[in-house]
Amino acid sequence: MTNSNVLFLCADQHARSALGCYGHSLIKTPNLDALAERGTLFTAGYTNSPVCVPARASMATGLHLNQHENWSSAEPYTGARTSWGHRVMAAGGRAASAGKLHYRDTTDANGFEPELVPMHMGKGWTTALLRKDTPALASNPDYAGQVGFGESEYTRYDRTTAKAASDWLREQANQTVEQPWALFVSFVSPHNPLTAPCEFDDWYSINDIELPMGYDEQPVHHPVVAGIERCFNYDDYFTDEQHVREARRAYYALCSFVDQQVGRVLDALDETGQLDDTIIIYTADHGDMMGHRHLWGKSVMYEDSAGVPFILAGPGVPRAEVNPTPVSHVDCFPTIVEASGVGAIDEDQALPGESLLSLASQSRPERLVLSEYHDGGAATGLFMVRCGQYKYIEYPGFEPELFDLKSDPLEVSDLSDDPTYVSVREQCHHALGSLVDTGSVNQRVLEVQAALLERLGGRDTVLADGDRYAEYSYTPAPTLD
Repeated sequence: MTNSNVLFLCADQHARSALGCYGHSLIKTPNLDALAERGTLFTAGYTNSPVCVPARASMATGLHLNQHENWSSAEPYTGARTSWGHRVMAAGGRAASAGKLHYRDTTDANGFEPELVPMHMGKGWTTALLRKDTPALASNPDYAGQVGFGESEYTRYDRTTAKAASDWLREQANQTVEQPWALFVSFVSPHNPLTAPCEFDDWYSINDIELPMGYDEQPVHHPVVAGIERCFNYDDYFTDEQHVREARRAYYALCSFVDQQVGRVLDALDETGQLDDTIIIYTADHGDMMGHRHLWGKSVMYEDSAGVPFILAGPGVPRAEVNPTPVSHVDCFPTIVEASGVGAIDEDQALPGESLLSLASQSRPERLVLSEYHDGGAATGLFMVRCGQYKYIEYPGFEPELFDLKSDPLEVSDLSDDPTYVSVREQCHHALGSLVDTGSVNQRVLEVQAALLERLGGRDTVLADGDRYAEYSYTPAPTLD
Protein backbone atom coordinates (compact mmCIF):
# COMPACT_ATOMS: atom_id res chain seq x y z
CA MET A 1 0.00 0.00 0.00
CA THR A 2 1.23 3.50 -0.85
CA ASN A 3 -0.01 6.96 0.08
CA SER A 4 0.25 8.78 -3.23
CA ASN A 5 -1.86 11.14 -5.22
CA VAL A 6 -3.33 9.61 -8.40
CA LEU A 7 -3.60 11.38 -11.74
CA PHE A 8 -5.69 9.23 -14.08
CA LEU A 9 -5.44 10.51 -17.67
CA CYS A 10 -7.81 9.12 -20.27
CA ALA A 11 -8.28 9.77 -23.98
CA ASP A 12 -11.18 8.72 -26.17
CA GLN A 13 -10.66 6.40 -29.13
CA HIS A 14 -6.83 6.45 -28.90
CA ALA A 15 -5.62 3.19 -30.43
CA ARG A 16 -2.69 1.50 -28.72
CA SER A 17 -0.75 1.54 -31.97
CA ALA A 18 -1.13 5.32 -32.38
CA LEU A 19 1.66 6.56 -30.09
CA GLY A 20 5.35 7.02 -30.69
CA CYS A 21 6.25 5.02 -27.60
CA TYR A 22 4.28 2.06 -28.99
CA GLY A 23 6.38 2.09 -32.13
CA HIS A 24 4.38 4.17 -34.59
CA SER A 25 6.88 5.64 -37.05
CA LEU A 26 4.93 8.83 -37.79
CA ILE A 27 2.71 9.81 -34.87
CA LYS A 28 4.34 12.38 -32.58
CA THR A 29 3.39 12.02 -28.90
CA PRO A 30 6.38 13.52 -27.06
CA ASN A 31 4.71 13.98 -23.68
CA LEU A 32 3.36 10.45 -23.51
CA ASP A 33 6.66 9.08 -24.79
CA ALA A 34 8.43 10.89 -21.96
CA LEU A 35 5.89 9.56 -19.47
CA ALA A 36 6.59 6.02 -20.67
CA GLU A 37 10.32 6.62 -20.17
CA ARG A 38 9.57 7.60 -16.58
CA GLY A 39 7.52 4.47 -15.96
CA THR A 40 6.19 1.20 -17.35
CA LEU A 41 4.54 0.72 -20.73
CA PHE A 42 2.18 -2.26 -21.00
CA THR A 43 2.21 -3.62 -24.55
CA ALA A 44 -0.99 -5.67 -24.25
CA GLY A 45 -3.54 -3.24 -22.83
CA TYR A 46 -7.22 -3.79 -23.64
CA THR A 47 -10.55 -2.15 -23.12
CA ASN A 48 -13.22 -4.20 -21.38
CA SER A 49 -15.61 -3.03 -24.10
CA PRO A 50 -14.84 -1.29 -27.41
CA VAL A 51 -17.45 1.42 -26.89
CA CYS A 52 -17.44 4.38 -24.51
CA VAL A 53 -20.23 3.89 -21.98
CA PRO A 54 -19.64 0.31 -20.77
CA ALA A 55 -15.85 0.74 -20.95
CA ARG A 56 -16.05 3.73 -18.64
CA ALA A 57 -18.26 1.83 -16.22
CA SER A 58 -15.59 -0.88 -16.03
CA MET A 59 -12.93 1.78 -15.57
CA ALA A 60 -14.84 3.20 -12.60
CA THR A 61 -16.05 0.04 -10.87
CA GLY A 62 -13.34 -2.52 -11.62
CA LEU A 63 -16.04 -4.87 -12.92
CA HIS A 64 -16.59 -6.59 -16.25
CA LEU A 65 -19.75 -5.85 -18.21
CA ASN A 66 -21.36 -9.10 -17.08
CA GLN A 67 -20.88 -7.85 -13.50
CA HIS A 68 -21.79 -4.13 -13.63
CA GLU A 69 -24.45 -4.62 -16.35
CA ASN A 70 -24.01 -1.24 -18.02
CA TRP A 71 -24.18 -3.18 -21.25
CA SER A 72 -24.46 -0.53 -23.92
CA SER A 73 -24.63 3.13 -24.86
CA ALA A 74 -28.27 3.06 -23.74
CA GLU A 75 -27.42 1.86 -20.22
CA PRO A 76 -25.01 4.37 -18.67
CA TYR A 77 -23.39 4.21 -15.23
CA THR A 78 -25.54 5.80 -12.53
CA GLY A 79 -23.20 5.66 -9.54
CA ALA A 80 -25.15 2.76 -8.05
CA ARG A 81 -22.12 0.46 -8.01
CA THR A 82 -19.12 1.49 -5.95
CA SER A 83 -16.37 3.22 -7.90
CA TRP A 84 -12.79 3.90 -6.91
CA GLY A 85 -13.82 7.54 -6.47
CA HIS A 86 -16.40 6.53 -3.88
CA ARG A 87 -13.75 4.56 -2.05
CA VAL A 88 -11.23 7.41 -2.03
CA MET A 89 -13.79 9.87 -0.67
CA ALA A 90 -15.10 7.42 1.92
CA ALA A 91 -11.55 7.21 3.27
CA GLY A 92 -11.37 10.99 3.60
CA GLY A 93 -9.53 11.70 0.37
CA ARG A 94 -10.44 13.98 -2.52
CA ALA A 95 -11.68 12.54 -5.82
CA ALA A 96 -12.48 14.88 -8.69
CA SER A 97 -12.97 14.67 -12.45
CA ALA A 98 -12.40 16.99 -15.37
CA GLY A 99 -13.87 16.33 -18.80
CA LYS A 100 -15.78 13.47 -20.36
CA LEU A 101 -17.41 10.93 -18.04
CA HIS A 102 -20.25 9.56 -20.21
CA TYR A 103 -22.25 8.52 -17.14
CA ARG A 104 -25.98 9.24 -16.82
CA ASP A 105 -25.99 12.61 -15.08
CA THR A 106 -24.00 14.81 -12.75
CA THR A 107 -26.85 14.72 -10.22
CA ASP A 108 -26.01 11.05 -9.59
CA ALA A 109 -23.47 10.22 -6.88
CA ASN A 110 -20.79 9.23 -9.39
CA GLY A 111 -17.81 9.26 -7.04
CA PHE A 112 -16.37 12.66 -7.97
CA GLU A 113 -16.66 15.96 -6.11
CA PRO A 114 -16.41 18.16 -8.07
CA GLU A 115 -17.11 17.12 -11.64
CA LEU A 116 -15.42 19.85 -13.68
CA VAL A 117 -16.96 20.53 -17.14
CA PRO A 118 -18.49 17.02 -17.25
CA MET A 119 -19.88 15.38 -20.37
CA HIS A 120 -22.71 12.92 -19.68
CA MET A 121 -25.09 10.72 -21.67
CA GLY A 122 -28.49 11.33 -20.08
CA LYS A 123 -30.66 8.37 -21.00
CA GLY A 124 -28.08 7.38 -23.58
CA TRP A 125 -28.06 6.42 -27.24
CA THR A 126 -31.18 4.26 -27.29
CA THR A 127 -30.60 3.03 -30.86
CA ALA A 128 -28.04 0.70 -29.28
CA LEU A 129 -30.97 -1.46 -28.17
CA LEU A 130 -31.87 -2.36 -31.78
CA ARG A 131 -29.41 -5.19 -31.82
CA LYS A 132 -30.41 -7.60 -34.59
CA ASP A 133 -31.55 -5.17 -37.24
CA THR A 134 -29.97 -1.83 -36.42
CA PRO A 135 -30.40 0.48 -39.41
CA ALA A 136 -27.57 2.48 -40.93
CA LEU A 137 -27.21 5.63 -38.87
CA ALA A 138 -28.39 8.91 -40.32
CA SER A 139 -25.20 10.47 -38.99
CA ASN A 140 -22.87 8.18 -40.96
CA PRO A 141 -21.98 10.79 -43.63
CA ASP A 142 -20.87 13.13 -40.85
CA TYR A 143 -17.80 11.01 -40.07
CA ALA A 144 -16.13 11.51 -43.46
CA GLY A 145 -17.66 14.95 -43.91
CA GLN A 146 -15.73 16.65 -41.12
CA VAL A 147 -12.20 15.66 -42.09
CA GLY A 148 -9.61 18.42 -42.05
CA PHE A 149 -7.97 21.10 -39.95
CA GLY A 150 -9.55 23.81 -37.81
CA GLU A 151 -11.28 23.95 -34.43
CA SER A 152 -14.15 21.68 -33.45
CA GLU A 153 -16.33 21.67 -30.38
CA TYR A 154 -14.24 18.73 -29.15
CA THR A 155 -10.86 20.46 -29.44
CA ARG A 156 -12.27 23.51 -27.69
CA TYR A 157 -13.69 21.25 -24.99
CA ASP A 158 -10.38 19.44 -24.51
CA ARG A 159 -8.52 22.71 -24.04
CA THR A 160 -11.07 23.69 -21.41
CA THR A 161 -10.69 20.30 -19.72
CA ALA A 162 -6.90 20.66 -19.57
CA LYS A 163 -7.21 24.13 -18.05
CA ALA A 164 -9.79 23.00 -15.49
CA ALA A 165 -7.60 20.07 -14.46
CA SER A 166 -4.49 22.23 -14.24
CA ASP A 167 -6.28 24.85 -12.15
CA TRP A 168 -7.56 22.13 -9.80
CA LEU A 169 -4.05 20.76 -9.36
CA ARG A 170 -2.79 24.21 -8.47
CA GLU A 171 -5.56 24.55 -5.89
CA GLN A 172 -4.62 21.22 -4.31
CA ALA A 173 -0.99 22.30 -3.95
CA ASN A 174 -2.17 25.04 -1.60
CA GLN A 175 -4.26 22.73 0.57
CA THR A 176 -3.05 21.63 3.99
CA VAL A 177 -5.07 18.39 3.96
CA GLU A 178 -2.73 15.42 4.33
CA GLN A 179 -4.94 12.85 2.59
CA PRO A 180 -3.91 12.28 -1.04
CA TRP A 181 -6.13 13.26 -3.92
CA ALA A 182 -7.25 11.40 -7.06
CA LEU A 183 -8.07 13.28 -10.26
CA PHE A 184 -9.61 11.73 -13.38
CA VAL A 185 -8.85 13.85 -16.47
CA SER A 186 -10.73 12.69 -19.55
CA PHE A 187 -10.23 14.11 -23.04
CA VAL A 188 -12.47 13.39 -26.03
CA SER A 189 -9.73 13.54 -28.66
CA PRO A 190 -8.77 11.80 -30.91
CA HIS A 191 -12.44 10.77 -31.24
CA ASN A 192 -14.09 12.10 -34.36
CA PRO A 193 -14.92 14.68 -35.69
CA LEU A 194 -11.62 14.25 -37.51
CA THR A 195 -10.93 17.97 -37.40
CA ALA A 196 -7.53 18.76 -35.90
CA PRO A 197 -6.23 22.16 -34.81
CA CYS A 198 -4.41 24.07 -37.54
CA GLU A 199 -1.19 24.24 -35.52
CA PHE A 200 -0.72 20.52 -36.24
CA ASP A 201 -1.31 20.83 -39.99
CA ASP A 202 2.41 20.90 -40.78
CA TRP A 203 3.27 18.07 -38.37
CA TYR A 204 2.24 15.45 -40.92
CA SER A 205 2.69 15.38 -44.69
CA ILE A 206 -0.08 13.76 -46.69
CA ASN A 207 2.63 12.01 -48.70
CA ASP A 208 3.75 10.12 -45.58
CA ILE A 209 0.31 8.81 -44.64
CA GLU A 210 -0.12 5.14 -45.44
CA LEU A 211 -3.39 3.66 -46.60
CA PRO A 212 -5.27 1.39 -44.17
CA MET A 213 -4.70 -2.35 -44.23
CA GLY A 214 -6.92 -3.97 -46.85
CA TYR A 215 -7.83 -0.69 -48.56
CA ASP A 216 -7.42 -2.21 -52.04
CA GLU A 217 -9.35 -5.35 -51.15
CA GLN A 218 -13.04 -6.07 -50.96
CA PRO A 219 -13.68 -6.73 -47.26
CA VAL A 220 -15.03 -10.09 -46.17
CA HIS A 221 -16.30 -9.59 -42.65
CA HIS A 222 -17.44 -12.07 -40.05
CA PRO A 223 -21.29 -12.03 -40.21
CA VAL A 224 -21.61 -10.27 -36.85
CA VAL A 225 -18.94 -7.72 -37.77
CA ALA A 226 -20.76 -7.16 -41.07
CA GLY A 227 -23.88 -6.17 -39.12
CA ILE A 228 -21.87 -3.69 -37.06
CA GLU A 229 -20.30 -2.30 -40.23
CA ARG A 230 -23.75 -1.80 -41.80
CA CYS A 231 -24.82 0.19 -38.76
CA PHE A 232 -21.69 2.34 -38.58
CA ASN A 233 -21.04 2.48 -42.31
CA TYR A 234 -18.61 5.38 -42.47
CA ASP A 235 -16.42 3.92 -45.19
CA ASP A 236 -18.90 4.45 -48.04
CA TYR A 237 -18.66 8.21 -47.57
CA PHE A 238 -14.95 8.48 -48.27
CA THR A 239 -14.71 9.63 -51.85
CA ASP A 240 -11.22 8.47 -52.84
CA GLU A 241 -7.75 7.47 -51.66
CA GLN A 242 -6.80 11.10 -50.92
CA HIS A 243 -9.84 11.52 -48.67
CA VAL A 244 -8.85 8.39 -46.71
CA ARG A 245 -5.29 9.65 -46.29
CA GLU A 246 -6.58 13.02 -45.08
CA ALA A 247 -8.77 11.31 -42.48
CA ARG A 248 -5.83 9.34 -41.15
CA ARG A 249 -3.64 12.45 -41.17
CA ALA A 250 -6.23 14.31 -39.09
CA TYR A 251 -6.44 11.38 -36.67
CA TYR A 252 -2.66 11.41 -36.25
CA ALA A 253 -2.79 15.16 -35.64
CA LEU A 254 -5.52 14.70 -33.02
CA CYS A 255 -3.30 12.16 -31.25
CA SER A 256 -0.61 14.85 -31.11
CA PHE A 257 -3.19 17.36 -29.91
CA VAL A 258 -4.33 15.19 -27.01
CA ASP A 259 -0.67 14.57 -26.18
CA GLN A 260 -0.26 18.35 -25.97
CA GLN A 261 -3.18 18.60 -23.52
CA VAL A 262 -1.70 15.79 -21.42
CA GLY A 263 1.53 17.80 -21.37
CA ARG A 264 -0.29 20.86 -20.03
CA VAL A 265 -1.68 18.86 -17.13
CA LEU A 266 1.65 17.17 -16.39
CA ASP A 267 3.36 20.57 -16.43
CA ALA A 268 0.91 21.85 -13.82
CA LEU A 269 1.60 18.78 -11.69
CA ASP A 270 5.34 19.38 -11.94
CA GLU A 271 5.19 23.15 -11.41
CA THR A 272 3.24 22.69 -8.19
CA GLY A 273 5.76 20.24 -6.75
CA GLN A 274 3.36 17.28 -6.76
CA LEU A 275 4.94 15.18 -9.50
CA ASP A 276 7.12 13.04 -7.25
CA ASP A 277 4.16 12.19 -5.00
CA THR A 278 1.75 11.14 -7.75
CA ILE A 279 1.00 7.85 -9.48
CA ILE A 280 0.05 8.58 -13.11
CA ILE A 281 -2.05 6.32 -15.35
CA TYR A 282 -2.64 6.93 -19.04
CA THR A 283 -5.10 4.90 -21.08
CA ALA A 284 -8.04 5.29 -23.49
CA ASP A 285 -11.58 3.98 -23.27
CA HIS A 286 -11.09 2.09 -26.59
CA GLY A 287 -9.23 2.39 -29.85
CA ASP A 288 -10.06 3.23 -33.47
CA MET A 289 -9.85 1.05 -36.57
CA MET A 290 -8.66 4.03 -38.68
CA GLY A 291 -9.99 2.47 -41.88
CA HIS A 292 -8.33 -0.93 -41.50
CA ARG A 293 -10.54 -3.61 -43.09
CA HIS A 294 -12.71 -0.67 -44.31
CA LEU A 295 -13.82 -0.17 -40.67
CA TRP A 296 -13.67 3.17 -38.83
CA GLY A 297 -14.23 3.87 -35.16
CA LYS A 298 -14.64 1.08 -32.62
CA SER A 299 -17.20 -1.67 -31.78
CA VAL A 300 -15.14 -4.68 -32.92
CA MET A 301 -12.55 -6.84 -31.18
CA TYR A 302 -9.62 -6.37 -33.55
CA GLU A 303 -6.46 -4.85 -32.08
CA ASP A 304 -6.91 -1.28 -33.30
CA SER A 305 -10.36 -1.14 -31.72
CA ALA A 306 -9.95 -3.23 -28.56
CA GLY A 307 -6.29 -2.48 -27.87
CA VAL A 308 -5.56 0.62 -25.75
CA PRO A 309 -2.41 2.24 -24.39
CA PHE A 310 -1.56 1.63 -20.75
CA ILE A 311 1.25 3.68 -19.19
CA LEU A 312 1.99 3.73 -15.45
CA ALA A 313 4.48 6.09 -13.82
CA GLY A 314 5.27 7.46 -10.40
CA PRO A 315 6.89 6.51 -7.10
CA GLY A 316 7.89 2.85 -6.97
CA VAL A 317 7.02 2.12 -10.62
CA PRO A 318 9.83 0.50 -12.67
CA ARG A 319 11.29 3.10 -15.03
CA ALA A 320 11.71 2.72 -18.79
CA GLU A 321 10.19 -0.76 -18.66
CA VAL A 322 8.20 -2.47 -21.41
CA ASN A 323 5.88 -5.09 -19.91
CA PRO A 324 4.10 -7.80 -21.96
CA THR A 325 1.56 -8.67 -19.24
CA PRO A 326 -2.01 -8.21 -20.59
CA VAL A 327 -3.94 -5.60 -18.61
CA SER A 328 -7.36 -3.96 -18.89
CA HIS A 329 -9.56 -1.30 -17.37
CA VAL A 330 -10.71 -3.51 -14.50
CA ASP A 331 -7.15 -3.20 -13.19
CA CYS A 332 -7.58 0.55 -12.62
CA PHE A 333 -9.80 0.22 -9.51
CA PRO A 334 -7.34 -1.90 -7.47
CA THR A 335 -4.46 0.28 -8.69
CA ILE A 336 -6.02 3.50 -7.42
CA VAL A 337 -7.18 1.92 -4.16
CA GLU A 338 -3.64 0.74 -3.50
CA ALA A 339 -1.86 3.88 -4.71
CA SER A 340 -3.99 6.26 -2.66
CA GLY A 341 -3.53 4.24 0.52
CA VAL A 342 -7.25 3.51 0.84
CA GLY A 343 -6.57 -0.17 1.30
CA ALA A 344 -8.48 -3.21 0.13
CA ILE A 345 -11.65 -4.42 1.84
CA ASP A 346 -13.28 -7.86 1.84
CA GLU A 347 -15.52 -7.02 -1.12
CA ASP A 348 -12.46 -6.31 -3.25
CA GLN A 349 -11.52 -9.98 -3.23
CA ALA A 350 -14.29 -10.62 -5.76
CA LEU A 351 -13.01 -8.03 -8.22
CA PRO A 352 -11.48 -9.49 -11.38
CA GLY A 353 -8.60 -7.01 -11.70
CA GLU A 354 -5.18 -6.64 -10.12
CA SER A 355 -3.17 -3.56 -9.23
CA LEU A 356 -0.97 -2.28 -12.02
CA LEU A 357 1.55 -1.38 -9.32
CA SER A 358 2.03 -5.09 -8.69
CA LEU A 359 1.76 -6.15 -12.33
CA ALA A 360 4.42 -3.63 -13.36
CA SER A 361 7.10 -5.66 -11.59
CA GLN A 362 5.95 -8.98 -13.09
CA SER A 363 5.98 -10.57 -16.53
CA ARG A 364 2.86 -12.67 -17.03
CA PRO A 365 2.17 -12.87 -20.77
CA GLU A 366 -0.32 -15.73 -20.18
CA ARG A 367 -2.62 -13.56 -18.03
CA LEU A 368 -6.20 -13.61 -19.33
CA VAL A 369 -7.98 -10.40 -20.31
CA LEU A 370 -11.69 -10.16 -21.21
CA SER A 371 -13.61 -7.74 -23.41
CA GLU A 372 -17.33 -7.72 -24.30
CA TYR A 373 -19.59 -5.81 -26.71
CA HIS A 374 -23.41 -5.72 -26.47
CA ASP A 375 -24.21 -2.59 -28.47
CA GLY A 376 -25.53 -1.25 -31.75
CA GLY A 377 -25.33 -3.39 -34.86
CA ALA A 378 -24.35 -6.61 -33.10
CA ALA A 379 -26.87 -9.41 -33.65
CA THR A 380 -25.21 -11.29 -30.80
CA GLY A 381 -22.65 -10.48 -28.14
CA LEU A 382 -18.92 -10.27 -28.83
CA PHE A 383 -16.67 -11.90 -26.21
CA MET A 384 -12.89 -11.64 -26.57
CA VAL A 385 -10.17 -13.25 -24.48
CA ARG A 386 -6.46 -12.56 -24.85
CA CYS A 387 -4.88 -15.92 -24.12
CA GLY A 388 -1.08 -15.77 -24.35
CA GLN A 389 -0.11 -15.12 -27.95
CA TYR A 390 -3.65 -15.86 -29.13
CA LYS A 391 -6.79 -13.81 -29.35
CA TYR A 392 -10.08 -15.70 -29.39
CA ILE A 393 -13.41 -14.00 -30.21
CA GLU A 394 -16.67 -15.78 -29.52
CA TYR A 395 -19.97 -14.77 -31.13
CA PRO A 396 -22.74 -16.92 -29.56
CA GLY A 397 -24.70 -18.59 -32.34
CA PHE A 398 -21.96 -17.97 -34.91
CA GLU A 399 -18.49 -19.30 -35.61
CA PRO A 400 -15.65 -17.80 -33.53
CA GLU A 401 -12.43 -16.16 -34.70
CA LEU A 402 -8.89 -17.06 -33.60
CA PHE A 403 -5.70 -15.13 -34.29
CA ASP A 404 -2.05 -15.75 -33.48
CA LEU A 405 -0.91 -12.26 -32.56
CA LYS A 406 2.73 -13.30 -32.41
CA SER A 407 2.98 -14.46 -36.02
CA ASP A 408 0.05 -12.41 -37.33
CA PRO A 409 -0.17 -9.09 -35.43
CA LEU A 410 -2.44 -7.58 -38.10
CA GLU A 411 -4.97 -10.41 -37.63
CA VAL A 412 -5.06 -11.29 -41.31
CA SER A 413 -5.53 -15.06 -40.88
CA ASP A 414 -8.46 -16.45 -38.90
CA LEU A 415 -7.31 -19.83 -37.59
CA SER A 416 -10.60 -20.91 -36.04
CA ASP A 417 -11.32 -23.57 -38.68
CA ASP A 418 -7.70 -24.60 -39.26
CA PRO A 419 -7.38 -28.29 -38.27
CA THR A 420 -3.89 -27.74 -36.88
CA TYR A 421 -5.28 -25.25 -34.33
CA VAL A 422 -8.15 -27.35 -32.97
CA SER A 423 -6.48 -27.77 -29.57
CA VAL A 424 -5.58 -24.07 -29.38
CA ARG A 425 -9.17 -23.11 -30.19
CA GLU A 426 -10.43 -25.49 -27.49
CA GLN A 427 -7.97 -24.12 -24.93
CA CYS A 428 -9.00 -20.55 -25.68
CA HIS A 429 -12.68 -21.49 -25.51
CA HIS A 430 -12.15 -22.99 -22.05
CA ALA A 431 -10.12 -19.97 -20.97
CA LEU A 432 -12.97 -17.67 -22.00
CA GLY A 433 -15.43 -19.95 -20.21
CA SER A 434 -13.42 -19.59 -17.01
CA LEU A 435 -14.19 -15.87 -17.10
CA VAL A 436 -17.76 -15.75 -18.40
CA ASP A 437 -20.58 -18.05 -19.50
CA THR A 438 -21.02 -16.46 -22.92
CA GLY A 439 -24.26 -18.23 -23.80
CA SER A 440 -26.18 -17.38 -20.65
CA VAL A 441 -24.83 -13.83 -20.46
CA ASN A 442 -25.69 -13.20 -24.09
CA GLN A 443 -29.24 -14.45 -23.59
CA ARG A 444 -29.65 -12.34 -20.45
CA VAL A 445 -28.43 -9.18 -22.18
CA LEU A 446 -30.77 -9.63 -25.13
CA GLU A 447 -33.73 -10.16 -22.79
CA VAL A 448 -32.84 -7.15 -20.61
CA GLN A 449 -32.37 -4.90 -23.62
CA ALA A 450 -35.59 -6.11 -25.26
CA ALA A 451 -37.48 -5.26 -22.07
CA LEU A 452 -35.87 -1.82 -21.90
CA LEU A 453 -36.73 -1.24 -25.56
CA GLU A 454 -40.37 -2.04 -24.82
CA ARG A 455 -40.43 0.29 -21.81
CA LEU A 456 -39.07 3.09 -24.00
CA GLY A 457 -41.94 2.65 -26.46
CA GLY A 458 -40.59 0.14 -28.94
CA ARG A 459 -38.61 0.25 -32.15
CA ASP A 460 -40.36 3.17 -33.86
CA THR A 461 -40.03 5.38 -30.79
CA VAL A 462 -36.36 4.60 -30.42
CA LEU A 463 -35.72 5.25 -34.11
CA ALA A 464 -37.42 8.63 -33.82
CA ASP A 465 -35.36 9.34 -30.71
CA GLY A 466 -32.24 8.44 -32.66
CA ASP A 467 -32.96 11.28 -35.05
CA ARG A 468 -31.66 13.71 -32.43
CA TYR A 469 -28.23 12.33 -33.31
CA ALA A 470 -28.79 12.71 -37.05
CA GLU A 471 -26.34 15.61 -37.30
CA TYR A 472 -23.68 13.97 -35.15
CA SER A 473 -21.62 10.79 -35.20
CA TYR A 474 -20.56 11.70 -31.65
CA THR A 475 -21.97 13.04 -28.39
CA PRO A 476 -22.16 16.84 -28.51
CA ALA A 477 -19.85 18.60 -26.07
CA PRO A 478 -21.43 20.48 -23.17
CA THR A 479 -22.00 24.19 -23.63
CA LEU A 480 -18.99 26.15 -22.40
CA ASP A 481 -19.01 29.68 -21.06
